[in-house]
Amino acid sequence: MPVSTPDPAANLPELVTPAPAGAAAQYSRWLAVAALLGLVVLCLAWELWLAPLRPGGSWLVLKALPLCLPLAGLLKHRMYTYRWLSLLVWLYFVEGVVRAWGDAAPSRWCALAEIALCLLLFAACVVHIRGRQRAVAPAPKPAAAAS
Repeated sequence: MPVSTPDPAANLPELVTPAPAGAAAQYSRWLAVAALLGLVVLCLAWELWLAPLRPGGSWLVLKALPLCLPLAGLLKHRMYTYRWLSLLVWLYFVEGVVRAWGDAAPSRWCALAEIALCLLLFAACVVHIRGRQRAVAPAPKPAAAAS
């Protein structure tokens, strides 16, 4: 009678299929990409058409360029990009708060949208980073049997 050997992967399902962390990382990745693209489009539209500082647009539209740099890193799953982007986004958040406080109505609405997109982007980056760290974290060691 043949003896069956147990599958070693059956004892470690969290190492084989990290479904919750992987699903959260995938969802947050696409949320981060969407929020980043939304922020780029908002910055361009704000400074060119919606409420520019000067009629016809201003050089402040160049603030969208630094937001284009992390897009490739987000699409290539680079953890380092998510980390530094979660810090960069606070500069845009501060700009949104300052302009929401001091600008008139058309620009104020753009600033409030910028604040919302910055918070969404930051939250997506944090969820993505934590989800990927949980997916690669080693399994906890079992407690030693008491003698």
